[in-house]
Amino acid sequence: MTTTQTISSFHFLKNPWKPQTILRPMGRTIRASASVRSLNRKPLQKGRNLSIEAIQTVQALKLAYNNDKSLLDHIFRSKFSRLLKFDMTAVLRELLRQNHCLLALKVFEDIRVEHWYKPKVLLYNEMIHAMGSNGFVEEVQLLFRYLESEITGDLQFKTDEFNQLLTTLIGFKLGGLVMECYEWMKSVVVGCEPDRSTFKLLVNGLESIGEFELSVVVRQDAYKYYGESLDFEAEEEEIAS
Repeated sequence: MTTTQTISSFHFLKNPWKPQTILRPMGRTIRASASVRSLNRKPLQKGRNLSIEAIQTVQALKLAYNNDKSLLDHIFRSKFSRLLKFDMTAVLRELLRQNHCLLALKVFEDIRVEHWYKPKVLLYNEMIHAMGSNGFVEEVQLLFRYLESEITGDLQFKTDEFNQLLTTLIGFKLGGLVMECYEWMKSVVVGCEPDRSTFKLLVNGLESIGEFELSVVVRQDAYKYYGESLDFEAEEEEIAS
């Protein structure tokens, strides 16, 4: 290209009327490409629950986990560990929402070592429900043991939160874990004794999964707390209706 041609091309690009003609189709092409790519991946839960950094971290973790697990540690160090507390939890919940359960478990194990971490029964319930729904029974057991190691001490929990966990465990027919959780409520967890709704939930739930002997044990405890005033039959009729 000659010097004259170069200068001519330069003036052509500087022409204020030309860029509008050139850039319009480029913009349409980019939007079309983005929409095509979006068809090939499950949408993220955008909005106030996920920041841009959290979205990028979810994508990077999934990419490494699916293609090259040796990169996971690098992603955790370079991206996940730099997130804010809220974003770390948002990444965990997003992975659970997308049923990336084993990757979510690894994220949770990283969260547990953070200085600000405190156990939350509802978060455990959310993870246990996701693991159980996807057939990860061993991981359910592991999470249950994590929770068991964290409920001692002066931390305060709510009875209703444990009731939700009991409901989840009953749904997966884990009678043994149900009774362990019930024992925690009676003697380990601070300020979280079983209430009327707990006993009704346990008695009817255990009987619904065929654990009649365990149900008898709970009934006997319920009578110690409330005597004959606790009407399990009425609760059964409400559930049936």
